[in-house]
Amino acid sequence: MMAAEKDEQILAMIKSGGNPERGYRMLMDAYQLPLYRHIRRMVQSHEDADDVLQNTFLKVFRNIANFEERSSLYTWIFKIASNEAFTFIKKNNRHAAFFDKGENADELESRSVSTSQLNGEQIREMLHVAMEYLPVRQKQVFSLRYFEEMDYRQMSAVLETSEGALKASFHHAVKKIEDFIKSKNLY
Repeated sequence: MMAAEKDEQILAMIKSGGNPERGYRMLMDAYQLPLYRHIRRMVQSHEDADDVLQNTFLKVFRNIANFEERSSLYTWIFKIASNEAFTFIKKNNRHAAFFDKGENADELESRSVSTSQLNGEQIREMLHVAMEYLPVRQKQVFSLRYFEEMDYRQMSAVLETSEGALKASFHHAVKKIEDFIKSKNLY
């Protein structure tokens, strides 16, 4: 079943009152893991990501009856998750840490190996450490584009900004990540 068809089925079950419990279960099954991954890339810990995810689903459940379907369910839910993560970061005065900056940056620097010698997990860790240094908006854009493979049109709806601004943010994020990796002699 295509994602759009599944979203329509979920909305029909929830909004029509026929079987809302099943609709909510389908919604959770479809979105829990991708939302968790998206949120986890922006907040410091697993526990924080779980809290933000729970808040996201609470907002979704409270407001889904009023969802006007001007965007896709996917876009609407990711927008709520992005806003909840951003609010959490702001509230806790954190700048979206995946790891402690100093400790892991130093550890990566001491490795001083080429990327051809790194395994997938080490490359992923290096990318997350580099993302630590991005401003929150660039981290959101990079995460949605690189990890979620969201197109700029969808991102524009989620983050409420122009496609051109998103392309610029993504370009700057990629450049900063490349510069970080090069500065640590890992590239």
